[in-house]
Amino acid sequence: PPGSKEHTPFFAREMEIASYMGLELGKVNIKRFADGEIYVQLQESVRGCNVFLVQPSCPPANENLMELLIMIDACRRASAKNITAVIPYFGYARADRKSQGRESIAAKLVANMITEAGANRVLVCDLHSSQAMGYFDIPVDHVYGQPVILDYLASKTISSNDLVVVSPDVGGVARARAFAKKLSDAPLAIVDKRRHGHNVAEVMNLIGDVRGKVAVMMDDMIDTAGLDTSHMSCSIV
Repeated sequence: PPGSKEHTPFFAREMEIASYMGLELGKVNIKRFADGEIYVQLQESVRGCNVFLVQPSCPPANENLMELLIMIDACRRASAKNITAVIPYFGYARADRKSQGRESIAAKLVANMITEAGANRVLVCDLHSSQAMGYFDIPVDHVYGQPVILDYLASKTISSNDLVVVSPDVGGVARARAFAKKLSDAPLAIVDKRRHGHNVAEVMNLIGDVRGKVAVMMDDMIDTAGLDTSHMSCSIV
């Protein structure tokens, strides 16, 4: 029906996951009231079932997060045996600490809400920082997209001599270095940038040689994708 989960952009991906597991995709009706409130009704019984709710918190982040919480609550009240929240992109993960006074640690708040809603387990992919797993009082499975990316690069038959792994900031060097090792110890380059506010960054220096190479940029999330690469004489992957 109109407004149901079947009409979201992620429906095809959810169908692919269900097909891979040899399962039918569950039916749920999701609508909006005139004031924006979310209405959720399961269209089939989940009593005694292991339920997996696939819901990234990508834009619109608040809508998708609230939708997930209400779906978890609906499954709990419908007597599901176990509820696993599968969150490919875990929003608010960057707010994992107080970097300035009077800030919220929103990652912990979101973890609390998911737990209180009734989830028994959470599966996330490439968290902004692994410490966020400790914010949950329920089991967390932290998986990585690295194997999929490595398979993709292997299919392109690019020589490791032509590759350079680029970390878009100093904080991502460890992640980029680990990835470079999997690519036959490909060279590493680092972008030195300064942040002047939320979603505002200025590139100061590029440390490393990227000229004429295929640059693989490693980051945990793409928000604005606003990093200016015009000064890099290379191809960007």
